[in-house]
Amino acid sequence: MPRSEITVETPRGPAAAIVTEPAGPVRGLLVLGHGAGGGVDAPDLVAVHDAAVAAGVRVALVTQPYRVAGRRAPAPAGHLDEAWLAVVRALHVPPLPLIVGGRSSGARVACRTAATLGAAGVLALAFPLHPPGKPEKSRAGELPETTPTLVVNGDRDPFGVPSPAGPVEVAIRPGAVHDLRKDLPATVTIVLEWLRRYSWAR
Repeated sequence: MPRSEITVETPRGPAAAIVTEPAGPVRGLLVLGHGAGGGVDAPDLVAVHDAAVAAGVRVALVTQPYRVAGRRAPAPAGHLDEAWLAVVRALHVPPLPLIVGGRSSGARVACRTAATLGAAGVLALAFPLHPPGKPEKSRAGELPETTPTLVVNGDRDPFGVPSPAGPVEVAIRPGAVHDLRKDLPATVTIVLEWLRRYSWAR
């Protein structure tokens, strides 16, 4: 699996991307972002990356500028979105189908920017519906209204579980918390089945 590491200049400083090419024809581009305090080495991101590449998908793992700069505290939402837009636009080669996604904070960024990017689909791993213990502060309004979206959340996630609506499907993982580590292979299977349904993977 040929892999390249690139730096993309964004309005918020340099971002990093690891891009892995599949063997054979490329069926789609999946761009994944990390959580607020974590990196692209999160187990669910790595597992989805490996399986998608094996299924003919070019996968890019994107590190936001604040993390590249060595900061752990996340940047404001608007700054995250700005940087993400710049990176995805630099990586996408039309007419290849573009699927954007990520885990937790990265899932929120992908959801907020999907329509602007003209993404074909959104993969939201551990979408944080609300801060822990504060269900009244719902972020359901960030979920796409017209773009096919797969949300994968654990039923024990303290950040809550969104409800399916419109183009948003929700796969609930039994016994899993926010890190989605429990029965990760089954979670990956759900993601692959969704990608294949839209012919974004083989």
